[in-house]
Amino acid sequence: MKLGVVILAAGQGTRMMSSLPKVLHPLAEKPLLGHVIDAARESGAERIAVVYGHGGGQVPECFPEADLVWVEQAQRLGTGHAVEQALPAMAGMDRVLVLYGDVPLIGKETLAALLQAGQQSPLALLTVILNDPTGYGRIVRDEKLNIRCIVEQKDAAPEVLALREINTGIMLVDAARLEGWIGRLENNNAQGEFYLTDIVGMAVGEGVKVRSAQPKDAFEVMGVNDRVQLAELERYLQRLRAEALMRSGVTLRDPDRFDLRGTLTVGRDVELDVNVLIAGDVVLGDNVKVGANSVIRNSRIGDSVLIFENCVIDNSVIGDGCQIGPFARLRPNAELAAGVRIGNFVEIKKSQVDEGSKINHLSYIGDCTIGKAVNVGAGTITCNYDGANKFRTVIEDNAFIGSDTQLVAPVKVGAGATVGAGSTITKDVPPESLALSRARQIGRVGWKKPQKR
Repeated sequence: MKLGVVILAAGQGTRMMSSLPKVLHPLAEKPLLGHVIDAARESGAERIAVVYGHGGGQVPECFPEADLVWVEQAQRLGTGHAVEQALPAMAGMDRVLVLYGDVPLIGKETLAALLQAGQQSPLALLTVILNDPTGYGRIVRDEKLNIRCIVEQKDAAPEVLALREINTGIMLVDAARLEGWIGRLENNNAQGEFYLTDIVGMAVGEGVKVRSAQPKDAFEVMGVNDRVQLAELERYLQRLRAEALMRSGVTLRDPDRFDLRGTLTVGRDVELDVNVLIAGDVVLGDNVKVGANSVIRNSRIGDSVLIFENCVIDNSVIGDGCQIGPFARLRPNAELAAGVRIGNFVEIKKSQVDEGSKINHLSYIGDCTIGKAVNVGAGTITCNYDGANKFRTVIEDNAFIGSDTQLVAPVKVGAGATVGAGSTITKDVPPESLALSRARQIGRVGWKKPQKR
């Protein structure tokens, strides 16, 4: 069976109160539509067509992948009209799966159940029973529980409104039947639109027994119409991810105050305190502990690393046994070897720090190569930028940099050298030497403070 997927993503989303197309609003730092595209790929689709409209080229530009076919719905005349625009892209497909760009959490197992139901009928629907079905089209069944039709809320009589089984809009249709049914749609309804759901009545009229499947959880088929619903789905998704991590052996001090906005690979005995945010692709080794209010993005953390509270680690690599923070910031291309210690209010950018070196207090290290067992004193700054260009600082093994030192790049401090506190270093320091550039101290015995007149 050749499976084609049509994703409807043309809506404006006026209740989002935003200039950004609704399907581009982020859920766990990925656009809503991105989640749906992932689900379509996981379903085994041979071809994926995305129907877009509001926002013009802004939506396709966010997804440049070659496996996507983009179909513009210039006039938005309903779901049936939207699918009709995508039919040429479905040529040669045996089945067409219809998904929605604002229903981001549809699960792989749920789609597999729908595909299974679709093997028994030319038309299979994904339905769900809600305590409050307000706003959704109702599934109407006969006395034998066979599906008769779908009635939209605005067209429903009171007895139909009392039904709690609703149409999710997600369906699997025989491609040849779909083309015929779409061509017969009419817009004589309260909205004046061509409803895709009307094909259910057509199928029943032709003697087709419409099959159905249900999701594991109603959240899988919940759409996003405003920012309240977006926040609800965010918390649901984060809770799912938190539970999966805990079942894999991770300790989360408070699962309700944890966010995973990407992928996380973890070793054994990892502990994450409250309000930890993981974004992008992150790897945590064995026995890693991350303190509260820390952010880790696109980084690799080795074994037995201790990250204290309020740290930001971005696109960095941290070796085994390092200690970071509190209040430290590792910017992109920071690379720490094993046993490095980075203390409070230290910022490191595009720098390599070798084994056992220490930068413990109030320092900026940018565009720098630091050797082994180097001690960098409090308040040290690598002056790497002259207003137009960046330059590099090199500090070799076993050097000692005194507090309140400015290293004006390009400059090199040799192995075993010492730079005295309060120095501004503008020339290379030879190995095993002392560099000191502070002004001479003056003392006056018996000096008295000025007095007010």
